[in-house]
Parts: sequence; C-alpha cells; structure tokens
Amino acid sequence: MTRPIRTLTVAVATVLGAAAVLVAQTPPGPVPREAAAWQTVSVTGVGHVNLTPDRASFTVGVQTVAPSLGAATQENAARMTAIVAALRRAGATDRELRTTGLSIYPQQTAQEGKPPRVVAYQVSNNVTVTRDDVATVGRLLEAAVQAGANTVSGVSFSVSDLARGRDTGLQAAFAEAKAKADVLARAAGRSIGRALAITEGGAAMPPVPMPMYRRAEMAQAASFAAPVESGAEEIAFTVSVVFELQ
Repeated sequence: MTRPIRTLTVAVATVLGAAAVLVAQTPPGPVPREAAAWQTVSVTGVGHVNLTPDRASFTVGVQTVAPSLGAATQENAARMTAIVAALRRAGATDRELRTTGLSIYPQQTAQEGKPPRVVAYQVSNNVTVTRDDVATVGRLLEAAVQAGANTVSGVSFSVSDLARGRDTGLQAAFAEAKAKADVLARAAGRSIGRALAITEGGAAMPPVPMPMYRRAEMAQAASFAAPVESGAEEIAFTVSVVFELQ
C-alpha cells in the first residue's frame, strides 16, 4: 500500500512543476488601455518666424454734410470719384480697389415738445486699397488725401503667403514641444520615446496697425508723402505632440 502513495505524490509534483514552467514561459498580455494612457506625455510647442510683410491694406474715404440729401450725396460722389481716379493714376488697379462702406445719416436737432427736426445729412463713402507692393503705399495715401479724402483708417501689413515660413515654424514648434516633454519625463525619472501623435494648431499672424488720420489732420498730411514702414511680421506656429514614456 505504501508504494502507490509515493508514486502518486511524485506524479502530482511533476505536473505542478511543468505548469509552473509553462506559466513562466508565457509572454505577457497587452497592456490595458488605462495603463497605456499613463505611459505618455502630451505637450504643446510654439515656433516663431519673422517675415517681411509683402501686402498692405488701408481705407480712405469722404464724409460730406449738406442741408439736403441731394446736395450731400452729389458732393460726396464727386469727391469720391476724384479720389478713385487719383488712386488709379498713382498705380492702383481695379482689382486692388473695393468699396467697403456707404452710409447716410440724418443730423437732427431736438426741440422741446416737438419731434426731432432734420437739419442736415451726412454721407460717408469708403474704399479699401489692398496692394502687394508695400513700397508704394505712401504714394497712394498721398494721392488720395490730395484728391479730397478726409478720412483714413489704419494701415495694416501682412504676409500674403504663410507657406514662406511654415516649414521653419513647424520645425521650431516641434523642437520646443520635444524639449518640454524631455524636461517632464526626466522630472518623473523617465525618458521620452517615439512621437505617437502630432496635431498642427495652425499659424497666427496679428496685423500691424498704423495710426488713423481724420479730418483736421488731413490738411497737414496732404502736403507730403506719408512715411510708411512695414517692419517685420512675427508668425507663430503651434503643434501638439504626444510622446511615449520609457
């Protein structure tokens, strides 16, 4: 009776040992999604590029006031026609000229116990000039003012083709994102691996404003060419990157 019991004990031990070896050799399963999310770091980088603007835009116009609507509109139309003609003579093309505002406002006086009475009409007409030759903007402004423009909205400069600095800006943005991720990983005692996801945030380019001249200032500005400097335009490119942690 003793021998069979020993045989059974040896057999059970052999099976358990084989199972242990099998478990040890089985490769680990996939990391759960929740745990995988902990193994990444998400950062955002911004790259800046300075470019010289090659496009300028400004608005000139006429405000006229007359006792009658007919007189106000006729005077305004005559002066605006002269301004547009002067802009064309200075080099502006039809493609670069666009009417951007035409308004008529009655001017009223209040009378006690009576409805308001219209005493005059104000007519405003504006044309916007958009030109790719920045160097000629001062000459165009001078021509418009000398032809009778009494309102000038702020001049703005821009870069017509953002692709000019796109590659450099995106590379700089990615480099900044990677540097941020490296700092965070080292702070956590880890290191960064592959870039798992990259999202471009686009480019931001604020306009460069110039002062606005109106009415009284126009008489002084009419006698000389307005100095116009485009300066440099800073364009910011943004990317968001997800790096794996090692």
